[in-house]
Amino acid sequence: MRGRSDGGQKKRLITSLCAVAIFLGFLYVYYGSIFGSSSNGASALEYGGKSLRKIGSSYLGGDDESSTKSGLEDGDVVVPKTFPVCDDRHSELIPCLDRNIIYQMRLKLDLSVMEHYERHCPPPERRYNCLIPPPPGYKVPIKWPQSRDEVWKANIPHTHLAHEKSDQNWMVVKGEKIVFPGGGTHFHYGADKYIASIANMLNFSHNNLNNEGRVRTVLDVGCGVASFGAYLLSSDIIAMSLAPNDVHQNQIQFALERGIPACLGVLGTKRLPYPSRSFELAHCSRCRIDWLQRDGILLLELDRLLRPGGYFAYSSPEAYAQDEEDLRIWKEMSALVERMCWRIAAKRNQTVIWQKPLTNDCFMERAPGTNPPLCRSDDDPDAVWGVPMEACITPYSDHDQKAKGSGLAPWPARLTSPPPRLADFGYSNEMFEKDTETWRQRVENYWNLLSPKIEANTLRNLMDMKANMGSFAAALKERNVWVMNVIPEDGPNTLKLIYDRGLIGTTHNWCEAFSTYPRTYDLLHAWTVFSDIEKKGCSAEDLLLEMDRILRPKGFIIIRDKQPVIDFVRKYLSALHWEAVATADSSSDSEHEGDNVVFIVQKKLWLTSESILNSE
Repeated sequence: MRGRSDGGQKKRLITSLCAVAIFLGFLYVYYGSIFGSSSNGASALEYGGKSLRKIGSSYLGGDDESSTKSGLEDGDVVVPKTFPVCDDRHSELIPCLDRNIIYQMRLKLDLSVMEHYERHCPPPERRYNCLIPPPPGYKVPIKWPQSRDEVWKANIPHTHLAHEKSDQNWMVVKGEKIVFPGGGTHFHYGADKYIASIANMLNFSHNNLNNEGRVRTVLDVGCGVASFGAYLLSSDIIAMSLAPNDVHQNQIQFALERGIPACLGVLGTKRLPYPSRSFELAHCSRCRIDWLQRDGILLLELDRLLRPGGYFAYSSPEAYAQDEEDLRIWKEMSALVERMCWRIAAKRNQTVIWQKPLTNDCFMERAPGTNPPLCRSDDDPDAVWGVPMEACITPYSDHDQKAKGSGLAPWPARLTSPPPRLADFGYSNEMFEKDTETWRQRVENYWNLLSPKIEANTLRNLMDMKANMGSFAAALKERNVWVMNVIPEDGPNTLKLIYDRGLIGTTHNWCEAFSTYPRTYDLLHAWTVFSDIEKKGCSAEDLLLEMDRILRPKGFIIIRDKQPVIDFVRKYLSALHWEAVATADSSSDSEHEGDNVVFIVQKKLWLTSESILNSE
C-alpha cells in the first residue's frame, strides 16, 4: 500500500508540473501577443521593428533604436526611431472607454446608471504606448457625400448590426461595402421623411426643420448609426450624434466613417461635456433610456442643454402604446415634464414633442416644495468636465429672462454675429470680429499650403483641438467639412460661444485620450496645444500617439506653436510614420504671434504584415 501511495504522489506531481508548464506557456503566448511580437510589430513597410516590452512604459528598443534626444523646452527625452505597433486586436482601441481597463483596475461601478459606459482612463503605467494598426484590408475612406450612403466593409469589419437591424434598414452588406439606406428603429422608411414629419408637426414652413434658420444645433441621443443627423445636414442643421460604446458598439464608428458629426458618450452620472443652452432640439427615437430614473435626472440634463423655447422630440412606445406599463410610464413622464414647465407642442401617432419655456415665470409660480427643485444659485450650469449631474432645473440668466429667448440670429447670420454670451467673458464685439477675420486669413494660408496635397473632397472630418471662439471652423463654412471644436477643460469655457455661432464641439483634457475610435479625423488643428500640456506637466509623446490614433491614414495635422515644439515633433516623424508637408512662420498674420510657426504633416498609410496576410 505504501508503494502504491508513493507512485500516486509521483503521478500527481508530474501532472501538476505539466499543468504549470502549460499555464506558463499560455501566459507567454498571450502576453507576448498583446505586447507585440516581431511579426505583429512589423508593418508591410517594415514599420515597428522591436517588441513592446511593457504596456505603459516608454519604448524600450535596443541601443540602435533610441539614440536621439530632444525636448520641448528644457531637459532631454529619448526619441525612438520607431514605435512598436499594437497587436491587431487593438485596432479599435479607445483608451478611456476600454472595458479591459475597468476589469484590470477592478473599478466598482454601478451598471444600472451606466457608469461602465463613462470615461475611465488608464493610469500612465497602463497606457498602450504603441501605434494602433488599421484592420486587415483597410482602404482610404470613401469621400463625402458618397460616404453618407456607403463605406468600405474592411474599414469597420462588423456586420452584426446589419443582421440585428435587418428589418429596420440601418445598414446592409453589399459585397465589399456596407450601405446605409437611411432607416432607423423608428423610421424604417427613411430619416428624411421622418424629419419632414417632425417639421410638419411643428408647423414649420415648407416642412423644413431648420425653421428659417432658427433651428441649427441638435442633440441626438442614442443615435444608432446617425442617419437622423446625416439627413439633417441638407437642411443646414448640424447634430451632435451621441451614443455609448454599448452592445451596438460600432455605431459611432460607422457614423464617423460616413462623415457624420458624432461622439461617444452616455447619459449616465456625469454631465454631458456641453455647456448649458446649446441645442435648439434634442431627439430620442427608441433610445431605450429610462427618463424617470433618479427623480428624472436625465431629462433634467436635457433641460440644461436646451435653449429657451427648445424642443424635445420623443418617439417611443410610451408616447402611443396602450398596455399597462407604457401607460404608467407615459403618465409619470407627463407629470414630470409638467412640473419642469414643459408643454406639449405637438403629438401625433408615435411621436410627442415637448417645448421648454422661454422664461423663468412658470418656475416662480410653482407651489413651494415642488420637485424637481431649481438648482442652487452657486451652481455653474456650464461646468461639465467630470461634474456629476443633479436632479434640478437650471434657471435662465437675467439676460435670457429679459430677452425671453436666446437672442441669437438665425443661421447663417449667427455664425458671424457677436454672440450675446460674449459679455460672460468680458469680450467686446470688436474682439470677436477681429478674431473671426484673423482666423479667416490663417485658414486661407493653411489651404494654400495644403493645396498641392488635397482636392475639394479630400477632407471631411476635422478637429480644432483648441478652438477658442470657433473662428477656425467659421472660416471653413463654404467648404464641405464639419469641425469638432474642442475646448480645454481648464481654460475659458468658450464652448458656449461656439454653440451660439451654430457650430458644435466638446470639452476635453488633452492629457487624456479623446472619446472616439481610431482613424476618425481627416485633419487635426493644434494651436499651442503642445505648449499648453507642457505647462500641465503632461507627456507630449503621449499626445503625439493619441493624435496618431484618431487621425486617418493620409490625414493631416496642422501644428501652430513655438519653434521648440516644431523641433520636438520633427524628431518623431520617422517613428510615427508621418512626413512633413509644409512649414511657414506667422509673420504674414494681421495679428503677429511672436515666434509661433506653422508646421503641417501627413500620416502615411501603412499595414502590419499580419494584416496583409489576413486580407489576402
